Amino acid sequence: MDPLSALAMIKTGISAGKTLASMSKDIVGFFDAVDGAKKEHQKKKDSIFSSSNEQALDTWMKKQQAIEAEAALREVIINQRGYQAYQDLLKIRKEIAQERKEQERQAKREAEELRANIEVAVGVVVVCIIIAVLCAAVLHFKGYI
Repeated sequence: MDPLSALAMIKTGISAGKTLASMSKDIVGFFDAVDGAKKEHQKKKDSIFSSSNEQALDTWMKKQQAIEAEAALREVIINQRGYQAYQDLLKIRKEIAQERKEQERQAKREAEELRANIEVAVGVVVVCIIIAVLCAAVLHFKGYI
């Protein structure tokens, strides 16, 4: 979902009398859409394959729309609940983003540890097979097998 559609859903809900608390899923979807647009622009901008002006303009426009939609949501929340409510929302959003980053780092660390453990296990199995083959060869040449 793009940020403008998410913002329209929020505005429609508020005008229909819904509370901000009851629209939490819509607000989360809005912020996810905004973050996605910003990340997409950054990824395309940093890409070595992004020589196309059209592609750069497209991602830039989406990023600008996300910024404008975020400002509009700010106004809606401030008008409904006040400035402090918006600051609280930003604080919670920042805390959740930090938690997600920490979870991603933890998952990456765990994946690296798992890969290292698998490499060690494979190495041990290979060494055991080599030792078994060498023992069998020695026993064969000594005539025991």
